[in-house]
Amino acid sequence: MSRTDDIAVILVAAGRGSRMGGGLPKQWRLLARRPVLAHTVAAFRAAGLERILLVIHPEDRARAEALGLPLVEGGASRSDSVRAALTALAADPPALVLIHDAARPLVEPSLIAGVLDALASHPAAAPALPVVDALWRGEAGAVAGLQPRDGLFRAQTPQGFDFRALSAAYAAHPGDAADDVAVAMAAGLKVAITPGSERNLKLTYPEDFTRAEQMLAERSAMDIRLGNGFDVHAFTEGDHVWLCGVKVPHTKALLGHSDADVGMHALTDALYGAMAEGDIGRHFPPSDPQWKGAASHIFLRHAGELARSRGFTISNCDVTLICERPKVGPHAGAMQAALAEILGIEVDRVSVKATTSERLGFTGREEGIAAIATATLVKA
Repeated sequence: MSRTDDIAVILVAAGRGSRMGGGLPKQWRLLARRPVLAHTVAAFRAAGLERILLVIHPEDRARAEALGLPLVEGGASRSDSVRAALTALAADPPALVLIHDAARPLVEPSLIAGVLDALASHPAAAPALPVVDALWRGEAGAVAGLQPRDGLFRAQTPQGFDFRALSAAYAAHPGDAADDVAVAMAAGLKVAITPGSERNLKLTYPEDFTRAEQMLAERSAMDIRLGNGFDVHAFTEGDHVWLCGVKVPHTKALLGHSDADVGMHALTDALYGAMAEGDIGRHFPPSDPQWKGAASHIFLRHAGELARSRGFTISNCDVTLICERPKVGPHAGAMQAALAEILGIEVDRVSVKATTSERLGFTGREEGIAAIATATLVKA
């Protein structure tokens, strides 16, 4: 995946939404007390994308300015609106561009990530859902024939592209098109299909707002737990320390009943704490000789498995090691990988960093190492 600062998002919000009925255009109507477009912007920010360009109708400028994002006025058609946005971005071209319907406010970060992952090996990618219902052709209100559904998909957005390739495709396609994939295909670009989502609803008719309200209510009902952990171990004689699953050479070792991995202990306690399950001592009592000298990955793996058994997903975790020495930076990547492997989660959901106490206190005197950790659990 490209760096997020190499990715631009175009939100097409210039339409009038005639099928929705009269009144305010649908992208500006309230959904759960916020404009639809505000939800859409928040969805892309939740995916870590900040370079967002809004394509608006001139009549909506005052409303759009309240969102604090760059604006460009759209054209007579959707294709003209996208052309205007591509032209605006060309002054500082991104590597990749995502184009999304403003009226799809419930797009999920995982769906966006799927499109971006596909762009690592394709010039274009778009999410879609396979057609599972029988398809009819109708005439005068009656069934006139059947249409095979094999190989048919329901297109969604965001549709993602190599920016330069899409700009060239639009330059060679002066007319209108059903969507951006149609323009890319006309230019000979291969478009990868990525998994869509039933939650990625496009607000088209009034009843769609009711469905979207229900989906948002379900999302807000998610069980989100936050836990923190803190641990300290003193130095003793030795030639290495275990920190977050990595053996780090040092002039001393850490003293403890187990392998004294202070970072892993803090993270384990954070996971237990998020579940209101006490600490390591409750599950692995130091009075039990079988745990003397035990590897700390046993404790951490148990906490992760307990979370999964209760229906939780480990959303992210963050460990801070507090010491003057050894230096953690050269080993932080390996520590992230080790913790991610033990917990069975992606490396980019694990953070390991270090700080000093400015030579103050027991860590400043190099008498030991402390660690604090935070973990987030989510149950849909």
